[in-house]
Amino acid sequence: MEFDFLSPVDNEILEYTNGLSSQHMGSKIAFHTDRDFPDLDKIKIAIIGVPENRGDSFSFEEANLDFIRKEFYGLFPGNWQSSIADLGDILPGNSIEDTFFALQKVVSRLLKKEIIPIIIGGSQDLIYPLYRAYDTLEQMVNLVSIDSKFDFGKQEDRFSTNSYMSKIIVDEPNNLFNYCNIGYQTYYNSQEEIDLIEKLYFDCYRLGEISNNIALAEPVLRDADLVNIDLNSVKSSDSGNFTNFIPNGFNGKEICSLARYAGISDKVSCFAVFNHTNSKQESVLIAQIIWYFIEGVNFRSNEYPFGAKDLYSKYIVPLEEQELVFYKSNKTERWWIEIPFFSTTHNKMKKNTLLPCSHDEYLIACNQEIPERWWKAQRKNIV
Repeated sequence: MEFDFLSPVDNEILEYTNGLSSQHMGSKIAFHTDRDFPDLDKIKIAIIGVPENRGDSFSFEEANLDFIRKEFYGLFPGNWQSSIADLGDILPGNSIEDTFFALQKVVSRLLKKEIIPIIIGGSQDLIYPLYRAYDTLEQMVNLVSIDSKFDFGKQEDRFSTNSYMSKIIVDEPNNLFNYCNIGYQTYYNSQEEIDLIEKLYFDCYRLGEISNNIALAEPVLRDADLVNIDLNSVKSSDSGNFTNFIPNGFNGKEICSLARYAGISDKVSCFAVFNHTNSKQESVLIAQIIWYFIEGVNFRSNEYPFGAKDLYSKYIVPLEEQELVFYKSNKTERWWIEIPFFSTTHNKMKKNTLLPCSHDEYLIACNQEIPERWWKAQRKNIV
């Protein structure tokens, strides 16, 4: 049984939640204890800790997730309907591959049951088994990383938190349809990596772009299946991480807004936060990031898959050689653009015929310019 890999929530956490009022988050969570395991048929969101840090050569200890749990369970929930369970931790195995195997099996089972896993991690290479968890679903995966780096690494690098993307791209089965980085900082990435992003028709947004207009991230996150946050994308003055000093990055408000965008997405089925430095200050921010993601989940509009056409307004923009078709939701005023598929070889991708976009991209098309994300999505289809 996959869930045998999970260790119960620590008794210290359970005692802490017992001392909270009935209104606190901790009183509304189903816990995996020594004597009880939550009924997953009644659960929508599952929290799992993975204190595995061996993929980070600069870390010499397991991630301590107790502070995060205490901070999170000491918060008050919103007017939420989604039931939440804390399934405990997947403890580091004899090898890092053992941890990967356990995490992949547990998350794969949760995805099949349409439960959204929230993974609180150690090192970011744990994203690889999360990506592999989608193998059994036989679907293409859109991966979004909120990160200051692309994490491709060099060819000779060992697999680690700084090179996991290379393994995702190369390994079979290759189910990655799109990768998008939100918040990269140019001086942390080689020109070779930046060129590779363009060559593979992936998407990336610099920190300054998103900070100036955070709404740019909403269509990207709306199209994601798997979203992960590297806490090193948050500046130290807001995260409390002074182990690795980070002068520039997202502030606390921005990273929580991005988490909420991820939660609101009808498509996001797994969310993860990685590279926790064990500081109590950072635990406060992580707790609020998780809170905002769950807040978003509870305000999903259920517009994916695309619903009845009479719930949307259709806009056709004629260009010189073709016409672009846009749809606008009458309920949320969110936009999509139609992507024509010319190949019949990518049967797994037929559901991606509508690409989330922004109103600005519609205006760009009205000015006789093809939106860049539309062009990249089409190239991925016909190449």
